[in-house]
Amino acid sequence: MPGACPAPRARSTDAPRRCSPDVAKVWHVNQTATANAEEFGFHEGDLVQEWLWDDDVDDSIRAGIEDLTGEDLVDEDYGSAVDGVIIWWRDGDDEDELSGVIVDAYAVLGQDGPLWVLTPKPGRPGAADPNTVQSAAKTAGMNAATPLTVNADWNGVRLRAFGKGR
Repeated sequence: MPGACPAPRARSTDAPRRCSPDVAKVWHVNQTATANAEEFGFHEGDLVQEWLWDDDVDDSIRAGIEDLTGEDLVDEDYGSAVDGVIIWWRDGDDEDELSGVIVDAYAVLGQDGPLWVLTPKPGRPGAADPNTVQSAAKTAGMNAATPLTVNADWNGVRLRAFGKGR
């Protein structure tokens, strides 16, 4: 239900709670990002580039994006412009490297398409300190949004160049 918020743990009524559209949208993204890759902002026909892939990435996220776009993900060696980017980031990777990857990924991103940094959730192996992504984004000249739940094991942070929308 649009505008409906998740129910609190204890409720005395079955009527849906109402909340601001922004809160409802974040809740909706949190609930549907895995099943609906369009929540990432990708569309049919988009070419999405994947950076820092390793064998610990979540193949269901990758498959959801590929199913939506109808295109295979391309790796960081792809030499042309792309419509969107995902970067897999883990604790233990060098923060300066993340800043460099963000700059490199943004350079091939056409029309200010979606750029996401995906990190393991807190408590999962490889979980990164949220400040690491924020700091690397700032160093790279980007704004980092509030982390959103992508699925049970991964969070996503959308990045935008300073001065580019919300």
